[in-house]
Amino acid sequence: MIRIAVDGMGGDYAPQVVVEGAVQAANDFSDLEIILVGQSDTLKRELNKHKVLGGKIVIEDAPEVVGMGDSPVAALRKKKNSSLAVCVDLVKRKEAHAVMSAGNTGAAVAAATLNLGLLPGIKRAGIAISAPTLRGITIAMDVGANLNPTSYELFQYAQMASIYAQEIFKKKNPSVGLLNIGEEESKGTEVLKEAYKILRDSPLNFIGNIEGRDFFTGKADCIICDGFVGNVVLKMCESVLETAVEIFTRELKKNPVTMLGAWLCKPALSAIQQETNYEEAGGAPLLGVNGTMIISHGISSARAIRNAIRVAGDMVANQVNQRIVEQAALCGPAAAGAKAEGKQA
Repeated sequence: MIRIAVDGMGGDYAPQVVVEGAVQAANDFSDLEIILVGQSDTLKRELNKHKVLGGKIVIEDAPEVVGMGDSPVAALRKKKNSSLAVCVDLVKRKEAHAVMSAGNTGAAVAAATLNLGLLPGIKRAGIAISAPTLRGITIAMDVGANLNPTSYELFQYAQMASIYAQEIFKKKNPSVGLLNIGEEESKGTEVLKEAYKILRDSPLNFIGNIEGRDFFTGKADCIICDGFVGNVVLKMCESVLETAVEIFTRELKKNPVTMLGAWLCKPALSAIQQETNYEEAGGAPLLGVNGTMIISHGISSARAIRNAIRVAGDMVANQVNQRIVEQAALCGPAAAGAKAEGKQA
């Protein structure tokens, strides 16, 4: 049985939506046990509103809550009994196999990095997201954990993203693209130029630099970038999608003819909505930490929480962290990587 510690107080709609999502996961996945962490009386009241099959949800008390607007480091220092801190501690003590939180992202990254540490051979952790493209799912990393990585850290992101794509999305020999301002090897900052060389000389299936226009074409199975660029791209994509839907809906309602066309296109529109729905991805793994951490969007629905818990279980079952350690040991800080790291120290 895989045990998932769920931050019951994390997220814009916690604890109601988190508890509902946890119940869905417990009922749908027979190999998972959910540990709901948070203010026990509040969680019990919410849990009593639902029917849990098989009794696979237990409650762990945590009286404090890390707010969405709290300073990550200050929150961890002052709120040692928060639901997030207790979740991470359960993983550290090996009483849970993974943690899932839709709360404060910065605090989640800090808690996992400081309390769980990094996997052997890994220099920095990064957040990976799965994005729908014209050719299936693409993994983008990093999207917010590390704003200023070295070239060797970008190489390790490529390693970790490739393993995640292989084990979770069953992609054989996934292609890797380095997000840059042009396809030529000479483009970009010195860090990106050095990262290009390391990736080019590595065993990975590196296809070279890719540009922002390639993000949703599926040109690369894994897109590698620093956390600053990745987070800007992520937020921009969310805004573009929302704006496009609003404009499209407004135009369809203009006259009876377009409304009829909308009705005829309804099956296709529903399929598109399903394919691009963030709820199906659920959450993003923080790859590189010595434990499994899934970070979900603060506005996550119950369906998204359910799927984030599923992803946590899949990562444990497929031994993603073990594969990352093996890959890091196999490639190691190659001469080029060690040289690049020294230059940027």
